[in-house]
Amino acid sequence: MKIKSLLVSILITMATSSCVSTKSTLKNVDDNAPIPTLSANNTFVLTEYSKDKKYGYNADYPINVFYKNTNDENLNAERFLNALAGPNGKKITFSKLESCCPFPTKRTEIGAGFLDVYELKWEGQTEPTKLYLNIYEKGYLLVPVGLSIKK
Repeated sequence: MKIKSLLVSILITMATSSCVSTKSTLKNVDDNAPIPTLSANNTFVLTEYSKDKKYGYNADYPINVFYKNTNDENLNAERFLNALAGPNGKKITFSKLESCCPFPTKRTEIGAGFLDVYELKWEGQTEPTKLYLNIYEKGYLLVPVGLSIKK
């Protein structure tokens, strides 16, 4: 029995380690980023716009909303998304599509995290917009190119 459980442990370790690289490809993690301010509506107060067209739209440049100090892992993602508007202030709706793109992190018990992919829609849009959000790491919160701050 001991050999069987040892083999199962080895197989599990090999399977999980092969899925996640030991080096993170995330480009905009910053542990020194300030804790975001909350508005009266319980959304993040956003004041700066990203100049990088990849910010939020590319898995290597996710929006790092960090949740470890809350009980709900989606709370900070929703606080961020609820602070956004579409082009020219258009009202957006959003839904979580999937989790993808494993990466190494010291902020989970298993040593890996996943990005959450959200779909944003607004009136007059030709096709939905996808944003990558990271709930495990910190970073400066910026408005992605093409979006605006909700009034």
